[in-house]
Amino acid sequence: MAILTEEVGELARVIARKYGEQSYKAGEKDDLADELADVMWVLVCLANQTGIDLNEALNENFRKKTARDANRHKKNPKLKGD
Repeated sequence: MAILTEEVGELARVIARKYGEQSYKAGEKDDLADELADVMWVLVCLANQTGIDLNEALNENFRKKTARDANRHKKNPKLKGD
């Protein structure tokens, strides 16, 4: 869990620099894809260590969110185009 927190922090730093108002420091890496992959790697390791089939869990989660949110954003006036 500590490693996941560390990796999410690194991801947050890249996002803050790339899309937020923070600036890069000399020598700082800015590979968003690599940081996302680092987070995914730790999540896969945690799933394996706890006996969770992450593929099955993701599929079930996508089914749940698809059913729950099928019309959610369509009804949001802030997201309507002109």
